[in-house]
Amino acid sequence: MKKFNIRKVLDGLTASSSGTASPQPGTNQNDVIQETLQSEHFQLCKTVRHGFPYQPSSMAFDPVQKILAIGTQSGAVRLFGRAGVECYCQHDSGAAVIQLQFLVNEGALVSALADDSVHLWNLRQKQPAILHTLKFNRERITFCHLPFQSKWLYIGTEKGNIHIVNVESFTLSGYVIMWNKAIELSSKSHPGPVVHISDNPMDEGKVGTFQRTINQSMIHSFQIAWHHEGKQFTCSHSDGTLTTWNVRVPAKPTITITPHGKQPKDGKKPEPCKPILKVEYKTTRAGDAFVVMSGGLSYDTGCRRSCLTVMHGKSTAVLEMDYPIVDFLTLCETPYPNDFQEPYAVVVLLEKDLVVIDLEQIGYPIFENPYPLSIHESPVTCVEYFADCPPELIPALYSVGSRQKRQGYSKKEWPISGGNWGQGTLSYPEIIVTGHADGSIKFWDASAIMLQVLYKLKTAKVFEKAPKGSKEEKPSTEIVDEDPFAIQTLSWCPASRMLCVAGVSAHVIIYRFSKQEMTTEVLLEVRMQGELNDVDSPDPAGDHPPTPSTPVPPSSSSPTQEGEPPEAQVWSAPLKQSPGYQVELVIQLVWVSGEPPQQITSLAVSSSDGLVVFGNSSGLAVVDYLQKSLLLNMSTSELYSPSDPYQRQPRSPRKTRQPSGGEGSMRSHLNVQMSRLRHSSHVYHNLCCLLFLSPPFSSISSTFILSLTSPLSLFVLSPYHPDAKDSSFSRSRSSSVTSIERESREAISSFHFSESFPRKTDSSPSPSLWLGTTQGTVLVLSLSLPPTGDQRLQQPVGVSSCGTLVRLKGGILTMAFLDSLGAVLPPSYEPWSEPNAPDEEKTRRRRPASPPPTQEGQDSQYAVVCSEKQAKVVGLPSQSCFFKHNITESSFVLRADVVQMAAGLCLACFCANGHIMTLSLPSLRPLLDVNYLPLTDMRIARTFCFSNLGQAMYLTSPTEIQRITYSQETCDNLQEMMGELFTPLETPEAPNRGFFKGLFGGGAQSLDREDLFGETAAGKASRSLAQHIPGPQGMEGMKGAASGVVGDLARARIALDERGQKLGELEDRTAAMMASADSFSKHAHDMMLKYKDKKWYQL
Repeated sequence: MKKFNIRKVLDGLTASSSGTASPQPGTNQNDVIQETLQSEHFQLCKTVRHGFPYQPSSMAFDPVQKILAIGTQSGAVRLFGRAGVECYCQHDSGAAVIQLQFLVNEGALVSALADDSVHLWNLRQKQPAILHTLKFNRERITFCHLPFQSKWLYIGTEKGNIHIVNVESFTLSGYVIMWNKAIELSSKSHPGPVVHISDNPMDEGKVGTFQRTINQSMIHSFQIAWHHEGKQFTCSHSDGTLTTWNVRVPAKPTITITPHGKQPKDGKKPEPCKPILKVEYKTTRAGDAFVVMSGGLSYDTGCRRSCLTVMHGKSTAVLEMDYPIVDFLTLCETPYPNDFQEPYAVVVLLEKDLVVIDLEQIGYPIFENPYPLSIHESPVTCVEYFADCPPELIPALYSVGSRQKRQGYSKKEWPISGGNWGQGTLSYPEIIVTGHADGSIKFWDASAIMLQVLYKLKTAKVFEKAPKGSKEEKPSTEIVDEDPFAIQTLSWCPASRMLCVAGVSAHVIIYRFSKQEMTTEVLLEVRMQGELNDVDSPDPAGDHPPTPSTPVPPSSSSPTQEGEPPEAQVWSAPLKQSPGYQVELVIQLVWVSGEPPQQITSLAVSSSDGLVVFGNSSGLAVVDYLQKSLLLNMSTSELYSPSDPYQRQPRSPRKTRQPSGGEGSMRSHLNVQMSRLRHSSHVYHNLCCLLFLSPPFSSISSTFILSLTSPLSLFVLSPYHPDAKDSSFSRSRSSSVTSIERESREAISSFHFSESFPRKTDSSPSPSLWLGTTQGTVLVLSLSLPPTGDQRLQQPVGVSSCGTLVRLKGGILTMAFLDSLGAVLPPSYEPWSEPNAPDEEKTRRRRPASPPPTQEGQDSQYAVVCSEKQAKVVGLPSQSCFFKHNITESSFVLRADVVQMAAGLCLACFCANGHIMTLSLPSLRPLLDVNYLPLTDMRIARTFCFSNLGQAMYLTSPTEIQRITYSQETCDNLQEMMGELFTPLETPEAPNRGFFKGLFGGGAQSLDREDLFGETAAGKASRSLAQHIPGPQGMEGMKGAASGVVGDLARARIALDERGQKLGELEDRTAAMMASADSFSKHAHDMMLKYKDKKWYQL
């Protein structure tokens, strides 16, 4: 633990790669702050990846361990067990995974990649690792096959050859099935690449291979499915036909059908259909076999989506899928191919979804998927991460979200149920909030490195306009420009459960959480314009708004500058709101003079103050959502005046301007459109709301009084701005523009509500609003709040500007406040209570008690401000800069947050050059600097966020969330928190051979592949054919990694099985010897009785 005095200059500070921290001269300071965080408290590592595997390419299933593996086109392998058991692996080459094969019940997986490499993965450890790699040099891999309980892997190539690999040593056998050996001597053409390999389930000596030959008929064979008795197999073809072949009659198929073809009456062949890409034939003891196939529909079929066909007896079911089918597998009760399979489910891997179909229930319902694979249901536009949330929040969200679940799922349990959960004790409530392009918001339980959806909020219900094509086409995972309800940013207070959402259509919606149902409706729409008359100037030092002059009622005869209607119209009919988040207030910016409003860039809500503030490149607006009134609407340039924001000197010699119908009138008029949402059972008449409207470039302040008739209102703000068409924050404009125009493009980038010292002369903290701009300026607004109770709902809230606090390089990203001991001061909040409870039960609880007043000449708070380039620590109320740190010179910071670690506070930063940094507080000493993730995609910049206790996350692909940690404590406990994929299980017993089958040779025929493929018989393979690359761990690493409890149990069980097997063999030999001795004794006794009474000469 390090002690230092913040008034002294600290020497020997560790310099980071991008800058150094330097103390700044400040006021007298006597407090000594102890910093507990050191570099050893930090370590960066990935924890878990959630979501659907992006661009899947292959799939495999272990029927004994019940583990599912999915490979992707980027070389990733995702492993799934029971709910909460997931694992992510990545091949270093990044080549597409073309095939996966499990070593059933062995805890190993074989992956074949598009770069002609084959890898063996060890799954007996929590984080799988590659044991061996075989890289082919002269031939391209097209197909792999590993028979059940075999150590010999068949690898088919593009040349039509089949190579044999010993999976134990991962070396090539000298035995090769050449393409010219697999065809008849009469064939003169090359058979083509190997597209399928499978062995006869009853005769291991017969291996079936299919090679795609391009001939005149253009009828290709895609895949075959053996019948369990080994006498027949079914083959799928590119013309939509299924053929059944008998191994004893290879000349022609015994049965040819076209499942979806129209049968002509004249006996001709049916019309060709779409290719059947895959078929599986599974038998049952009780009835007819199941035939499952993908494709094969008629070309005349109007359905454009992919379909899966299930044929069982005389019934044929066509199951329509939302996305194209990548692969499917039929799950069976037994892993033995020479027994009745008894299928019970079909796993269908789609391009953007995973579906499991129940084959044992009527109608083939699907199972409810327990994995968090619906993150990309609509493209993710923004993400927020909250760690160490209130413990009662997750149950509350789950209780309202459980009512949203769909019906009609299978009643059986999820069939992919392998693995075990982790045993880590490091757990605290974590919630991830995702905003989507369709206007929906999802709340996820992210505790204990798991992810489960809790509640889904649809903000589009407030608007009349529905997304185009939402009912006809499945939404894409990529963000498009035609999403009027897309979530731009959100602000959520977990303690008070207040939610504020900003959309791309320049609308803001405020939600309250309620467990009761309610109904609201839009009552009135008012368009209002007021003339700019002189008003009395308020007291420059006053904290209260000025007294308004004569009210200006709305008049239809007054000149009006009509704006374009907003892209999303608010719903005009009564709106029924279910329990959960319910609309409190809607704020919408409208078009002006054919120009769209600027998109909202920053947003904040304060439940203790009852205020919401939002800003864009035009300025900011402060709204009182309790009184449903607009408090402040100003341009950014007007905030720089240290005096009251409503007292500004005119920039024109004219004191008043008469409104006109042209464009110039918009400089002196603000078009305000109001529509109100009313609670069905509560109406407040003659509620007076005071609106202070000050459009940019106006020279005189305006004051309006509007009489509202309901407590819920919709405000539509339309400040005129000359650069309204430019929604970006480009700073590359011509230098000839005026300073006023440069200031007008300064956007609001961040907000922070705080109980602090907005002025140097303040002796006690008071409610204030701190705002940062894209030019690096921090401005302060002082808030004057009425007392609680009825006065809070009737008296107006005062807002006054306090000028500039500090200026930094680059745009302001985040702000936070520390007390005199260095502890963070969280924003004040109002604890949640049921908003729809009876009036006698409603009690508005104020914010927590304010800190004690500061002593003369002593700072009691410190403001931490971080921009794109640097960070500063400023003492309050003296406003002296104590510490400054240049974070980066060559790059810029994308995301920064003040986070609470287990041992103290730090400032976490993520830079565009991929560096993740942490700085101590308040001294800004560099503690961590790791080059982790270069910014290759704007998706990462948009979704990267930090959270408390050393957690962070980002969207690594359109469908996946990657969570990381920079906490040493979490890294140390990560292995315990992760689930186990492999569980020691006994392999089911092999099917009985039967007496007559064993007697007449009708059962399965075994083949000693060692004698055929072993080095003794086949010799060594050519070294130039493939290169063997041992994994980073090798076999010794596998043994060491499996040396834990699970590995010991597995080895003990295996040793016990081997001992039992040897004892059984010994018992069998002993029994055979005893039977032989009994037989010999019996024969000897019979011989003695036969010759007992005979003489020697009678023998």
